[in-house]
Amino acid sequence: MIRRLFLCFGLSVLPGLALAGPHDAEFRRFLEADVIPEAKRQGVTSRILTRELKGLTPNTKLPGLVGPYGKGKPPKVNFQAEFRAPANYFKESSFNGLVGPGRRLMKKHRTTLAKIESRFGVPGRIVLAIWARESGYGGAKIPHDAVQVLATRAFMGQRRDFFKQELISALKILQEGHISRSAMKSSWGGAMGQPQFMPSSFLKYAADFEGDGKRDIWRSDIDTMASIANYLAKHSWVKGRDWGYEIRLPDTVSCTREGPDNQQPIAAFVREGVTRVSGRPFPAHEVNQPGNILLPAGRYGPAFIATENFYVIKKYNESDAYALFVGHLADRYGSNKPFVATWKPTKATTRGAVRTLQQKLEAKGHDVGGADGLIGYKTRRSIGKDQEAGGFFATCWIG
Repeated sequence: MIRRLFLCFGLSVLPGLALAGPHDAEFRRFLEADVIPEAKRQGVTSRILTRELKGLTPNTKLPGLVGPYGKGKPPKVNFQAEFRAPANYFKESSFNGLVGPGRRLMKKHRTTLAKIESRFGVPGRIVLAIWARESGYGGAKIPHDAVQVLATRAFMGQRRDFFKQELISALKILQEGHISRSAMKSSWGGAMGQPQFMPSSFLKYAADFEGDGKRDIWRSDIDTMASIANYLAKHSWVKGRDWGYEIRLPDTVSCTREGPDNQQPIAAFVREGVTRVSGRPFPAHEVNQPGNILLPAGRYGPAFIATENFYVIKKYNESDAYALFVGHLADRYGSNKPFVATWKPTKATTRGAVRTLQQKLEAKGHDVGGADGLIGYKTRRSIGKDQEAGGFFATCWIG
C-alpha cells in the first residue's frame, strides 16, 4: 500500500523517506516549483529531470550560503583581514612548479597546440598557462557534484537567479550526453572540469577538438585546451599580439596614466622614454598598436605595457594578478626567469584601511572604482593624483 501511494505521488514524494536535513523538504519544493518548470520550458526533458533531481539534497556545508530562498544575512567581508599585496601572488616556487610540467605538455601536444592556434588564433603557451592556473594541468582535485552545488546555491545562495540558470545549463549538458553525472565534477562554486567553466560557458565555448562527439573538459586534455582557446577567441583575442611587456617606466611618465582607458600607440610611449627591460626594441608588428601602462603595485613593483589581450585574459578571471600570472607563466615556458624589477616592501595594511582610504579619495572627487578594500588601477591612479596634488612624487600605492 505504501509503495502504491509513493508511485501515485511521483517525483515529489519518492525522496521523502530519505529526507534528513532541516531544509530537504523545502529544497524539494523549490526544485518542483521553481527549477523543473523553467527547465522544461528551456527544453530539458522530464526523463533527465527525474533522473538527475530525484533524491537530490542540498549541500549545506558549502561556503557563502545565506539560507533557504536567499533569506538570511550574507557572510560579511572581513575588512580586518590583511590586504594581500600583489607580490604575494608571484612566488618563484609557484612558477618553478608549473614551468616543467607545462614544457612537457607543450612537447607532448605540440601538433595539437599548433592546430588549436591555427583555428582559434591563441598561442599554445597562453592556453597552457590558463590550464595551469585553473587546475594545475588537470591535477587539482575537483571533488563536488556539480548539480548538487548549483542546485544548493540556487536554493540558498546569494545569486539565486544566476545559479538557477547555471543549474539548468548543467542539466542541458547531461541531456546532450557530453559527460555522466558521476563524472560531472565542479568546485564548491560550481566551476567545472579542468578549465573551470561554469555550465553556461561550457554550452557557449566548450569544444570537441577530439572529434568524438563529446565536449569533455573533465577527462580530455585536447578538448580542455581547445575550449580555453575558443573562450579567449570568442572574447576578442587579437591574433598575432602578445599579452604585454615588462618595461622601465621613467619618472617623467606619471603612474597616474595607468589603465586601459589611457591607451596610446606603443611608439608614443617609446618617444616618452619607455623601454623594455630586456633592452630589445618592441616588436615591429606591435610598436604602432595600442597599449597601456600597467602597475600592479604602483611604483613599488614591476611595470608593464599591456595590450588588449591582457584584458581578454581578464575576461577569464577579472583579477589583474590572475592575468599577469598567466602572461608571465606563458613567457617562462620559453625562458624560466622572474620579472627583472623586484617587488619592493610595502606597508602592511588591512582591507578596511584600504576601504577607508578609498572613501576619502571618493570624497575628494576621485573615481576609485568602488570602495571595496581592493586596489585596482582606478584606486592606484587616484592615490597618485592625490599625491601629486599634495606636491609629492606619485607612487600610486599606499604608504
